[in-house]
Amino acid sequence: MKNTRFPNIVTFEVTGNYGLFSDPVTRIGGEKCSYQVPTYEALKGILMSVYWKPTLIWYIDKVRIMNPIQTEVKGIRPIKYHGGNDLAYYTYLKDCRYQVQAHFEWNENRPELAQDRNENKHHEIAKKMIRKGGRRDIFLGTRECQGYVEPCTFGEGEGAYDNIPNLAFGLMYHGLTYADEAYSQETANAMTANFWYPVMEHGIITFPKPEACPLHKFLRPMDMKPFSETLHNFSGLSEFEEVSVWD
Repeated sequence: MKNTRFPNIVTFEVTGNYGLFSDPVTRIGGEKCSYQVPTYEALKGILMSVYWKPTLIWYIDKVRIMNPIQTEVKGIRPIKYHGGNDLAYYTYLKDCRYQVQAHFEWNENRPELAQDRNENKHHEIAKKMIRKGGRRDIFLGTRECQGYVEPCTFGEGEGAYDNIPNLAFGLMYHGLTYADEAYSQETANAMTANFWYPVMEHGIITFPKPEACPLHKFLRPMDMKPFSETLHNFSGLSEFEEVSVWD
């Protein structure tokens, strides 16, 4: 059940030469292999790099795969934990381009930030940050895969899979639920991994919310980070008083 008055939808296109949305199973041997499509968590991370406040939670509604799914294997020399370098092969997605639709809702785990629940303010700033290309650097899954965001109309233009009725990807990592985004007693004060079975229909993957995923795995206990004006780590409404004069 949404706890906002308005839809608060944003749409954007993210592009990059390479992407690495790694399957956790492939990391056991020290090498990484990308999923064929971006994960919910990776897209949420991109949007949080564009604009984020602890007052709200971003939900990715759907993603449209615009370019053909291609992979490229690269020889990498990652740094070992105890010094020196190793040799590994990473499998990247190539020539990535995705249209994304998302919306935000209030984070009810943070009642101390209720004074910052101004829908119009956050929605307008989020759209402006998309036009600006984001507040922080954008990455497609991992640090070496630089990405770029810009506004778009979701569904506009021709996609590589528009004429494919459906394509299933099997069991796939959805994302993490952190303590400050808990949605149940089981996920409170914990880090939880969520898994699901995505199906692409005519090039579009529609994501369930984390609580609607069929599989959940408790990872470890986790405490919420406190935010308040008394701790001087959150400035509330006053932070964007001059937003209207930005270019």
